[in-house]
Formats: sequence, structure tokens, C-alpha cells
Amino acid sequence: MLYAQNRLAKRKDIECVHKTGRAFFVRDMGLRIARNTQEQSRFTVVTSIKVSKKAVDRNKLKRRLREIVRKEILPQVKNGFDGIINTKKTLLDLSFDELRETTIKLFKKAKLI
Repeated sequence: MLYAQNRLAKRKDIECVHKTGRAFFVRDMGLRIARNTQEQSRFTVVTSIKVSKKAVDRNKLKRRLREIVRKEILPQVKNGFDGIINTKKTLLDLSFDELRETTIKLFKKAKLI
């Protein structure tokens, strides 16, 4: 679970990132980032019903990604960014380690770490 100060939760903030953010893609994962006016960087994970019709699978993927962001990304990430992580179906087949490597590669591509 992401810490409250690192969660991008308000609909207004998410829409702002969608409108003004830059997109980066690695494998079947996307990251859209935009600057914010706060000291903390905030992130959210979006997993649509296209990924899986089963809520169990979607929630498992979101929990894994949030944990990777909390443990691996947040200690290294630059401050002052909002980000939305978009997922695709093939990520369900990856192991936790492969998912972690893909996520780190995505954040490096975006030059946030």
C-alpha cells in the first residue's frame, strides 16, 4: 500500500495528469507523468477491465505494482511529480521479479530515478 502522501487519489489531479502529462512505455506498461506543486511525488495504478474480467486478477496486479513503487521507486524518485501507471493484460503472466524489473526500467526511461 502506498503511503497517503504518495497516493494520487483525487479525480481532478488524475485528469490533470492525463491532459498535461508526458507518456512513457516499456513492454506492456505505461507511465504518464506531470509536474505537481507539492514536495512529494504521487502515483496511482490504473488497471482496466480489459486486463482481466476477474477483479481478483486486477487487484493482485495493482497490489504488486503499488508495493514495487513503495519499496523500490519512492526512495529514489525525484520529488514534485504525479504519475499514472497503466497496465496491460500480459503483465498478469509475469513473476514478481520480472514485474519489478519492468517497472524500474519504465521509471528509468522516464528519468525519474
